[in-house]
Amino acid sequence: MGSRFAGKVVVVTGASSGVGRACARAFAAEGAIVALIARSEEALENAAAEARALGGEAMVLPLDVSDSSAVERAASEVEERFGKIDIWVNNAMVTVLSPISQMTADEFRRVTEVTYLGYVYGTLSALSRMRARDEGTIIQIGSALAYRSIPLQSAYCAAKAAVRGFTDSLRTELLHDGSNVRVSMLQLPAVNTPQFHVVRTRMPMHPMPVPPIYTPEMIADATLWAAEHAPREMVIAGSALKAIIGQKLFPGFIDRYLARIGYESQQADFPVEPGRPDNLFETTPGDHGASGEFGETAKSIAPQVFARMHPVMVASAGTGLVVGVSALVAGLVKRRN
Repeated sequence: MGSRFAGKVVVVTGASSGVGRACARAFAAEGAIVALIARSEEALENAAAEARALGGEAMVLPLDVSDSSAVERAASEVEERFGKIDIWVNNAMVTVLSPISQMTADEFRRVTEVTYLGYVYGTLSALSRMRARDEGTIIQIGSALAYRSIPLQSAYCAAKAAVRGFTDSLRTELLHDGSNVRVSMLQLPAVNTPQFHVVRTRMPMHPMPVPPIYTPEMIADATLWAAEHAPREMVIAGSALKAIIGQKLFPGFIDRYLARIGYESQQADFPVEPGRPDNLFETTPGDHGASGEFGETAKSIAPQVFARMHPVMVASAGTGLVVGVSALVAGLVKRRN
């Protein structure tokens, strides 16, 4: 067991599966006490068992993050049991894969309540406690879609953009107040999580993340680094960076490009199972774990993130490369002369 977060109390929302589940494991493996929030008690209990097996301590808090009172009660329970909350990771989400013309008002409301307001409620509960002590870290698990929307996920893209706007306002207010509470937002690429197995969809083929796809464990590693170093923002992987830069420089071109490929790239080559349940309003049966169905193509390393997390190693490798090339060139010159 590691000790980077020994004794630190970490709250993770959406901890029953996907990125949240991977974060719970990673923090626990580094000695943290993890408080796990999600709707599925069964999956949370399994996540807690994993955390304990890794040497951490875990607390299960089954609730829906769209309920602000439940989130506030959970925060109080965590502090009553463990003393204080050091790190709060907002991660819970739901989405719908559907053209806007086929969406319902209730679906838009539900995605907004979980994927945006769930972050607001978690932040408010964490903030009220952290400001009083003038310490603590809040991490928002975002998405490149906070900058560049794609077709078929209008509600989700809008919610992630709202999280970014909310977080920017919060950050400036903390700076104004001279607060030592830290806020980071991670903008994710496509990740191989179980959401594509449980998402509500109106498309004929099975939902899938838009390649390139990354593992939830890679995102968890970046989250732990952010919890230590509190960067203002981390763009995870080149694909997310390209989406953000492309939106800034060529938004009209990106509109037309996504109109052409955006539908097909979010659907696998096999049909949706008839009558399959989704997790929009209710949990689905079973424990889905951290990883989804597309692990064969999922990448575990993003070079730009690795370089940011390990600058000394990268600098040393670069220096070694320069020295090696210089020696090679010198040898060739000497041989030639």
